[in-house]
Amino acid sequence: MSEYVTLQNENSDFFIEKKSRFIGYAKPVKTEDEALTFITEIKKKHYDATHNVYAYILRESGLMRFSDDGEPQGTAGIPVLEAMKKAEVTDAVIVATRYFGGTLLGGGGLIRAYSHTASIAMKAAEKIRMKECLLLSIQCDYTLYGRLNSLVPECMGWIDDTLFLENVEIKFHIEPENLPLLQQKIADNSGGQAHIEQQGKKYFPFLVAE
Repeated sequence: MSEYVTLQNENSDFFIEKKSRFIGYAKPVKTEDEALTFITEIKKKHYDATHNVYAYILRESGLMRFSDDGEPQGTAGIPVLEAMKKAEVTDAVIVATRYFGGTLLGGGGLIRAYSHTASIAMKAAEKIRMKECLLLSIQCDYTLYGRLNSLVPECMGWIDDTLFLENVEIKFHIEPENLPLLQQKIADNSGGQAHIEQQGKKYFPFLVAE
């Protein structure tokens, strides 16, 4: 998988539905232990809540787990999980805390409320698209540095570091589809003196437009 969607940070949001207070907590995680630790923290924080519903999805293992935490089966944990799947969010955990306000919402009302709780929590935590980029470097002499350095962002690359030694080494990352154009421009502007070397691959975050 060359890209996937997850969350940028831990955050929360809430809303009131017929006097019931719903609080959504969302956090990016990499392992089940991280997800379970977060769930435990929220449960301790809201030990007096009527329900602490949760769901989490992990990318590498494909693991998906949820809990209704006492709500009618299928009205709480699954709506949270489905909201995550609809948003294509993975490597993340959501806890939806409810303080009952005295008015029953019914099955449909609960499904809508928990789905909305998950959605506002993910929006607060900000979705990001993780894309696999190439880690690259260019070595050149100082006379070529200024021009070649400017070509990287022109071709949608990001400079990570620059080493000024006997020659200049520009370290950067770029999406694979943008590399051919950069290679051509480097060749044209250096008279074939500078070449791009690949150092590896790494995932980098890109904000998802809402």
